Amino acid sequence: MKAPREFHYRLPGRASGFRPGSHPGTSFGPGQEFALHARLVDYPDPRRLDLRASVQSVRGEWLVRLNLQRVAVPVQVIVDVSASMRFGVQRSKLHVVADFVEALGYSAFRSGDRVGMAAFDHTERNDLSAPPRYGRGSGDVMAAMLRDEAAAQHAAMPAARNAAAAGNGAAALARVVAKLAGRHALVFIVSDFHWPLDGMPAVLDMLLHALVVPMVVWDPAELQAPERGGLLDVRDMETGARRTVWLSGQVREKWRDGVARRRAELVSLFGKRAMAPFFMEGAFEPEALSRYFLEQSV
Repeated sequence: MKAPREFHYRLPGRASGFRPGSHPGTSFGPGQEFALHARLVDYPDPRRLDLRASVQSVRGEWLVRLNLQRVAVPVQVIVDVSASMRFGVQRSKLHVVADFVEALGYSAFRSGDRVGMAAFDHTERNDLSAPPRYGRGSGDVMAAMLRDEAAAQHAAMPAARNAAAAGNGAAALARVVAKLAGRHALVFIVSDFHWPLDGMPAVLDMLLHALVVPMVVWDPAELQAPERGGLLDVRDMETGARRTVWLSGQVREKWRDGVARRRAELVSLFGKRAMAPFFMEGAFEPEALSRYFLEQSV
């Protein structure tokens, strides 16, 4: 049995809430971090009585120590399960996401946090949702749901959809995010973002109170044209449209420029809201995600 994969995440500031956990919080409780002194009559807990501070009090009042407790943070992962996510040469992008979700569940368990999942393609996928829960195997359950979805997509014949339905990712994401609007949480949005980004600013504005981590999942075959061969038969995973491309030098250059331009668009889109996207290209690396959180919290 392989050891569970784990990464370490931390929030850049203090988290609100009262449920005990491992994150620095803003509420008073049985923590180790001293916050201030208060009158015993206001906080009648003799166990926290500070005799030295009480003796030195100008008003001669009994004073107690108030500490800040460490709290748990709700964690939510929102997964794009559209047709483009089943693409992959070695493994589909959805399988890579399942690896991440599995590690997220175990990491949240180790941090004392509850984790839930929601999914979307051209619409909200309630059949792939999981309510927030705390447990060692919560990530395994959610990952299994995604792997079953990837297997079902692979077995089914690709159904062609019109371009309007295929490009409706932001609208479907908005319906999922609306349920989280105004909440304090750690939210992972996992997608290849192969759809128009015009609606994304409004989606991100609904998550103003959350710490949002955009996870961009790309397969290496998407990033660079094949080195060999002149003709390439391609199919749009969303609409089912097929075409043949002649891989001339100019086409290869446009391919590289298109990938760089899309990466810059995503960095700019999220950067305007103080969010940094995390790119997963071909595999999930827990150590890289731990470094990401460490850099964001500095």
